[in-house]
Amino acid sequence: MQGQTIVFVHGMYMTPLCWEHWVAHFGAKGYSCLVPAWPGRDAPVDVLRKRHPDPQLGRLTLNDVLRDLTQRISTLRDKPILIGHSMGGLIVQLLVQQGLAAAGVAIDSAPPMGVISTQWSFLRSNWPHITPFARLGEPVAMSFERFQYTFVNGMPITQQQAAFERYVVPESRRVPRESLTSRIDFWKPHAPLLFIAGSNDHIIPAQLNRINSVKYRHADSPVAYKEFARRNHFILGQNGWQEVAQHVEQWLSRLPA
Repeated sequence: MQGQTIVFVHGMYMTPLCWEHWVAHFGAKGYSCLVPAWPGRDAPVDVLRKRHPDPQLGRLTLNDVLRDLTQRISTLRDKPILIGHSMGGLIVQLLVQQGLAAAGVAIDSAPPMGVISTQWSFLRSNWPHITPFARLGEPVAMSFERFQYTFVNGMPITQQQAAFERYVVPESRRVPRESLTSRIDFWKPHAPLLFIAGSNDHIIPAQLNRINSVKYRHADSPVAYKEFARRNHFILGQNGWQEVAQHVEQWLSRLPA
């Protein structure tokens, strides 16, 4: 599949900037790389932080993001490869289900309806943005302490701080709330899918990724799963991200043209 277009889909609390290393890596391999922002996210990180609490962000829904990406993908000449992280991984699953992709890669994918974990780290990490006690239309800002636990656990403090300052932005509460009712038809034919998990991921535990992947049931639609040891939710930028990107590249190279 070398030479095809890759559409990278960022997740919650992030902007397209989170894919900067991956865009350089796959661009150098001959892929055409597109990194669309979610609606309202096409601004620098510091600008998005200063807007908090942004009423427009508070109104953003998962359907808004899906509709915007569907329109963008529909303008492409050929079906692209979709690579998404976290909530972007669930978005990739939903877009693959719509038949919009040549292949999909879901990294630390947020779970669709019916896929759940009772692990404490999952509940602790997700509660602040799905709690029913907060106003739904009020965006949520991630503190550095929460980012340490949910995204960059196990990394040196200097790397944690650098990642927080470079990438983290406020988020809509409506996006994760809506994801809880997002349906995947696991029996439907689909393009090849690769699920990637990090063994130390707190917010989307590896077990949850595995459950997500094995629910797919169509015999002629390939699904692969790969777990990386000692990787957290910041697997895109954590030291050793190149190994993850290379695994994706090798998986893509084995797919039919």
